[in-house]
Amino acid sequence: MITSKHSIPWIHRWSRPLMAGIATIGAAVTAYLTITKLTGDPTACPTGGCDVVLSSPYATVFGLPLALFGFLAYASMVVFAIAPLLVNSSEQKALRTNLERWTGLLLFAGATAMTIFSGYLMYLIAFVIKAVCIYCVGSALLSTSLFILSIIGRDWEEVGQLFFTGTIVSMITLVATLGIYANANNPHVAAQAGGYTISSSSGAAEIALAQHLKQTGAKMYGAFTCPHCQNQKHLFGAEAAQQLNYVECHPQGQNAQPQACQAAGIEGFPTWEINGQKYTGEKTLQELADLLNYQGARNFQNAPQAGH
Repeated sequence: MITSKHSIPWIHRWSRPLMAGIATIGAAVTAYLTITKLTGDPTACPTGGCDVVLSSPYATVFGLPLALFGFLAYASMVVFAIAPLLVNSSEQKALRTNLERWTGLLLFAGATAMTIFSGYLMYLIAFVIKAVCIYCVGSALLSTSLFILSIIGRDWEEVGQLFFTGTIVSMITLVATLGIYANANNPHVAAQAGGYTISSSSGAAEIALAQHLKQTGAKMYGAFTCPHCQNQKHLFGAEAAQQLNYVECHPQGQNAQPQACQAAGIEGFPTWEINGQKYTGEKTLQELADLLNYQGARNFQNAPQAGH
C-alpha cells in the first residue's frame, strides 16, 4: 500500500528565512538611525519630518536613542529565526526540534511586543508629534510582517498557549511603554530638564551679528527638543538669540511652524537659510559672519564650536 507523504506548506518552509530577511532590513535601518542620532548628522528623509520625530523626547529612552533598542530587537529576531536552520545534522534532529519550538515562541513574543510598541509610536506620530517619519512607518510595517509570519509560519499545537502568551506580552509591553514615556508627556519640561536653557550672555558683537542676520532675512530652522539647536543659540547668548529669525519646526514648540519647515524642505536641525542657500548643522559665529560677508565687529565672547 502506497501512502502519500504529508507535504509541508511553503509558508512553513520559508517563514524563518523570510523573517530573518525582514529583521535584517529592520536592523540595518535602526543601525543607521542610531548612528545619525549619536553623531548629530541629519537624517535623509524625503518628507522632511524625520528629524522632527527623531529629535522629540519620545526618540530617547534611558538617555539612549530609541533606534538602538530597535536595532537590538531586530538583531534578536534574526538570531531566533536562523538558529534552527544552522542545525542540519540528522544526529541533531532532537536539538533542531527543540530550537524550532522555543525560538518559534520567542519569535511570536518578540514580534508581538514590537508590533504593540510600534502601534503606540504610530499613535504618537499621528496625534502628538504630528509629523511623518518614513523610517518609523516602515519599522511598524516590518514589525507587523514579523508578527503575521510568526503566527502563520508554523503549526501551533496549542492555540490557547499562543493566545495566552500574546495577551501577557501585549499587556506587559503596553504598561512598560506608558511607564517609559510618562515623563515625556510634557516635552517642554523634558527639554528644560535636559539642560536646554540658554545660560550664556551676549556681547555687543553677538547682538550685532544676530540683528544683521535678521535684517538680511536669514532664518534659523530648528526644534526645541534638538540639543544642536540649543548649542547654536548658546553661541549667540540669551540676548542675541532673541533677535534671531527663528522658525520652530516641532509641532509642540512655541509659535510652531511645522508646515513652513516642510515647505522649505528642512531635513536636519539646525538649518540656516542665508541668501537663498541652506546650510545644515551648527555653525560658529565666524562661519555665519563669513556666509553673510559680514563687515561688523567679530570679537565674539562665547567659545566657538566646530560646525557639523
